[in-house]
Amino acid sequence: MNKSELIQNLANKTKMTKAEASRAIDALFNPADGIISASLKKGEKVQITGFGTFETRARQARTGRNPRTGREIKIGPTTSASFRPGKALKDSVKPQAKGR
Repeated sequence: MNKSELIQNLANKTKMTKAEASRAIDALFNPADGIISASLKKGEKVQITGFGTFETRARQARTGRNPRTGREIKIGPTTSASFRPGKALKDSVKPQAKGR
């Protein structure tokens, strides 16, 4: 599902117009100024019970290798966004065991 399909599904499910659904999706997920990214930029977690948690993870500086030359290079510390699914989401997508 892409963004336009998500907007269409949200509009159908909530009886919003497509424009309202688009604004709602952008308010949540826009990387520049969305609610989730703004919270992550402040170092906060966004926890949606049953769905999952958006958080930042810091990686230490490390030594890597240039795959072309094999020469060692220094890779600086980074911070990236991550998502950890909640139990209810994991359970909803897990294939159900068939009875014997």
